[in-house]
Amino acid sequence: MKIINCTPHPIKVRLPDGWESTYSPSGILPRVATEEHEAEAIEKIACVTQSLGKVSGLPEMAADTFFIVSMMVFQASDRRDLIAPDTGKGAIRDEQGRILAVTRFIRRGDGN
Repeated sequence: MKIINCTPHPIKVRLPDGWESTYSPSGILPRVATEEHEAEAIEKIACVTQSLGKVSGLPEMAADTFFIVSMMVFQASDRRDLIAPDTGKGAIRDEQGRILAVTRFIRRGDGN
């Protein structure tokens, strides 16, 4: 199995048994187009609504390969070869709350 990091940051994974791996950025940076529409202002402050558009810059699917992408790219695509770092409650953080490592990835299951 091959994992390619398509984010601009190293992704460190640390498991409870001590196993650790860092996935360096590959230089591949997929992006998501966003559509913006003006919304009603709040106390004179301009507001917009946004919706996710098309993903660009993703590599072609490859056998036995997963691509680490941002959550935004993950949510905008339905590809089953994309994974995103789970930065929720399982993430390992320092005293300031910065993520040091993740303990798992988010991927699409059979039903989604």
